[in-house]
Amino acid sequence: MATEALVERLLAAPTDPTASVIEALHELLDDTTIDTASPPRGITEAAELVGLTPHTLRYYEQQGLVRPTRNPSGYREYSSFDLRRLVFLTRMRLSGMTMHDLKHYIALVEQGDATIPERRRIMLDQRDRIKRQLRELALALETTEYKINTYGGHPED
Repeated sequence: MATEALVERLLAAPTDPTASVIEALHELLDDTTIDTASPPRGITEAAELVGLTPHTLRYYEQQGLVRPTRNPSGYREYSSFDLRRLVFLTRMRLSGMTMHDLKHYIALVEQGDATIPERRRIMLDQRDRIKRQLRELALALETTEYKINTYGGHPED
């Protein structure tokens, strides 16, 4: 699903926008749709598939977060492994993980299984940050709905 379609879907969300957001993001970022046997994809197709721009993919490559191979003509080719990593990176960026933390995490991944305890700690810390953000957003939503009600409307309007 393209980013524009995601935005349209979110704007047309029913009374529970949180569920719609989660469903739409899952659809956009579901790496199970990436077939491990599929042929490599060029940068434009890869960017469209994960909902990013080619510029962002180049930036992630410059930062060492993803390393697509090059074909004989010199064009980038994103394997299913690269695409799954991009899905992970996109999810983590959406959750607020910093580029610094992502680079550290990916460096640990590339060092192998000996770094699993540290990677687990990073993910536990990230989960705590996300839960805090969700609580803060729920409070902000309640406040917004309260204000809508004080102005004579209903939250569903």
